[in-house]
Amino acid sequence: MTINFNALDRRRFLRGTGVALALPVFESFSNTITVASEADNPKRLACFYWPDGVPMPLKEDPAYQDWQWFPHGSGDNFTFSKCFEPLVPLRDDFTVLSGFSHPRVRSVHGHSNADQFLTAAATGYDGEYKNTISLDQIYAEHIGDETRFASLVMSTDGGTGTPRGAHTLSFSRSGRAIPAEHRPKRIFDMLFVKSNEDAARRLALSKSTLDDLLVDTQSLRRRLSLQDQKRLDEYLESVRETEIKVEKAKRWINTPLPTVNVDHLNLDLTPNDPRLYLQAMFELIYLAFKTDSTRVATYQIGRENGVGQSDHLARAVGFKLSHALSHETKNPGGWENFGIYCQFLNEEFGRFVTKLKETEEPAGTGTMLDNSLVFFGSASSAFHLSRNYPLILAGGKHMGFKHGRYINHAGLNPQGGPWDGGQEPWQEDIHHEDLPLSNLFVTMLQRLGVETTQFADSTGAFSEI
Repeated sequence: MTINFNALDRRRFLRGTGVALALPVFESFSNTITVASEADNPKRLACFYWPDGVPMPLKEDPAYQDWQWFPHGSGDNFTFSKCFEPLVPLRDDFTVLSGFSHPRVRSVHGHSNADQFLTAAATGYDGEYKNTISLDQIYAEHIGDETRFASLVMSTDGGTGTPRGAHTLSFSRSGRAIPAEHRPKRIFDMLFVKSNEDAARRLALSKSTLDDLLVDTQSLRRRLSLQDQKRLDEYLESVRETEIKVEKAKRWINTPLPTVNVDHLNLDLTPNDPRLYLQAMFELIYLAFKTDSTRVATYQIGRENGVGQSDHLARAVGFKLSHALSHETKNPGGWENFGIYCQFLNEEFGRFVTKLKETEEPAGTGTMLDNSLVFFGSASSAFHLSRNYPLILAGGKHMGFKHGRYINHAGLNPQGGPWDGGQEPWQEDIHHEDLPLSNLFVTMLQRLGVETTQFADSTGAFSEI
């Protein structure tokens, strides 16, 4: 059979023995494809999170002009502080947002915030813990079957962490934390290194084991208490998720892995080399997107409250611990030190966005940034304050997003100032009502092609972007 590669597009399927396999993007033939429309382009979502908030000096503070994280002004008429210097060349490619948060956690301590950043769940500060599905996993359910990996879940600390101390941004439909990978070599091997020839046999064995397990649980369930039945149901959901992964792996097992050049990357890096480590993690997401290995990725840059190896990322700019910078803003030069660290994070984020912008869409139109929605933020603003999240939304031009603005819903005088050892900002009364961040999530999902009018506690879509 002769295949006309000039006619290939990403919606073409290989068919045989009753199975249809969606073809991956073949970069080798991307220069021959000239008829793709914006509607045919892949749509990607990447979400990034950093902990501990941002510099929020009060207006009367001498550091306000230079080191206030949020821009000065609003709409099209605004200026950046020094925190945003690395992002100035990308000004027209992203939007800064303020005055958004999740209503059910606005009065909890900021150390608990990563858990709910993409879920909007009422995870609380203590007591019973229950989470819900995260934004990325809703999109993964919608688009994940079109790629080898439904989503890529990463963090600097790895694993799941603990309730209210998450090491992952991603949560399943039952609210179960999805473990994040933190080793660049493991991520690269998963994406681009062929597994051994015994993979098919192991997959068949896994399927047989799962079938036996599900049969056994039917009789077990009748002998369990209601609480134990709930635990069993949660366990069975994870089994079903595994079964889906096994079936998907069987479909992809004979599809060649993409080949990429990573001679410029040290895949054995750890956070002990913080700048290079962050660059490697961002680069792996870029490569995963470029090869269409996945269209959904999350990366939790750090855990809240100074726990874990991510707290050492501040060494990249000459400081010892990242979390301590948010505590030391009352000291001379404290705002500047904190701002320099946030500037570093913005620089590495900007490097990633720039690569997407400079890469033509494989087998599509425009650039990769035009077809990628990139969300970058924290669920704290001022010291431990779970309100007025600092947020950046980049890309998505082909999805209808227009950038180059500062959308300010925080009012003229948002809470801020250094912590002096007394009452913390999160304990203070709410003086300004933020918009539900879930409204923005609804809009993001809709532009990504998900038919929905609701996410968590949303009250509608957000139409200003």
